[in-house]
Amino acid sequence: MFTFQPSIDPSVSTLAPDFCALSIFVQAAPAVNPQIGALTLHHACEQMLKDDFPWAEEHLQQWAELFKRFGAKPKRTPCSADALRKRVQREGVMAAIDPIVDLYNAVSIRFAIPVGGEHVAAYVGQPHLTRADGTENFDVFKEGVLSHESPEPGEVIWRDDVGVTCRRWNWRQGVRTRLSLGQSQMWFILERLPAMPLEALHQAGDMLEQGIQQIMPGATITRTLLGNDDR
Repeated sequence: MFTFQPSIDPSVSTLAPDFCALSIFVQAAPAVNPQIGALTLHHACEQMLKDDFPWAEEHLQQWAELFKRFGAKPKRTPCSADALRKRVQREGVMAAIDPIVDLYNAVSIRFAIPVGGEHVAAYVGQPHLTRADGTENFDVFKEGVLSHESPEPGEVIWRDDVGVTCRRWNWRQGVRTRLSLGQSQMWFILERLPAMPLEALHQAGDMLEQGIQQIMPGATITRTLLGNDDR
């Protein structure tokens, strides 16, 4: 029986003892309403600009402080949610990319939470949140050309048995595991620090799951809470 079990290394738990995340695994079904992704994204941008959550900025600030703890420079390489929301603040909207990507970006923008979406079939082994030794391989496009680089020693990364799938915790996803609508197994990770109420984390998960079910009725969804949820 296939299992997909993300894990968090103790070195990361020591760095961020109050971190927790929702892990959502999806066995996809045929897409019936792909337009839901772009519609949800548009609505999330409007909500962020007109009726943001009172804790949203504090949550992003906690991510910036956490990035500094492992040597990242959040002004240059911010967490994914901060980068998305700053773009919406500048432009007022965000262009549609792919129905599933649009959906999880909408959740990230609305709830000020880093959200990753991953192509499960591209994984070798299980996802693991850990600190890099600096020798791991990370694939990325530079000026339109696929190239490879390595994370800094001590950097927080998501990885599998082959290499890095996301650098600087949630800053940049690798090419190999990028997700799109046509893939049959999908994994999403919604990452929370204590400024975000735990109830809001579950609401973000609900928004993602409801959008998936609207896009592809009949999808099978499994949700797991990872890390420390005491606060």
